[in-house]
Amino acid sequence: MTIQVVLVHGIRTSRTMWRSQIAHLTEREIPVTAVELPGHGTRIQEIFTLDAAMSTIDEAVQDSASRGPVLLVGHSMGGLLSVAYTGAETAPPVAGFIGASCTALPRGAALAGYRFAARAFNSLPDQGQWLTAQVLAATLPEDTRSDFAAGGYAFNAQDVALASLAELDLLAAVRRITMPLWWINGQFDQLRAQERLFHRLTPQSELLVVPRTSHLITAMRPRVFNALLDVAVATLESDAPQPS
Repeated sequence: MTIQVVLVHGIRTSRTMWRSQIAHLTEREIPVTAVELPGHGTRIQEIFTLDAAMSTIDEAVQDSASRGPVLLVGHSMGGLLSVAYTGAETAPPVAGFIGASCTALPRGAALAGYRFAARAFNSLPDQGQWLTAQVLAATLPEDTRSDFAAGGYAFNAQDVALASLAELDLLAAVRRITMPLWWINGQFDQLRAQERLFHRLTPQSELLVVPRTSHLITAMRPRVFNALLDVAVATLESDAPQPS
């Protein structure tokens, strides 16, 4: 059966962040769905809620699972939501999972600091867009630089989305994940904080740290990330039941 890939974007961006991955998978004729979370991208007028976000992921996974084994891929907030979804008490129809830039527990001082920084950015006259553009120009290749902004920035959803992440019991979810699993972080990723814990709690997983790479690993090192997609797809294809 053909592997179906479902991509879940991070906070403040949209499904456009996956442009390089969608192009790569499409070229290989691998079906791919990139979801749009509430309050982001084409749904920017909606209110972000945890229930709506999880329902969005579930709808995409259930639809894809009707056609073949699902590889769920989440980045940053999308990765944290996907951890909670994949490790739910009632296991969803996910055959494999890639968690990118999401090996951290969103709670306590770290979460409070992140929310403070987000509010500070939003208080700027342009909500920090100029500074964001300068950082992206300095760190991302030209061909992927516009991907994170292409669907617009979800400034209004950011704080409520961050606050909702504290409701997730990620440690319990991580312990319940038994499928093939890959954690991938950039060397300078701020969400590497608990990567060894996440890796230890999922003995079937692989932990990959990409040198000289930031949090935006999908756009900063797209060929590396796409190679991991290939590995994951090949692994699930080899595990899938073969037709008689």
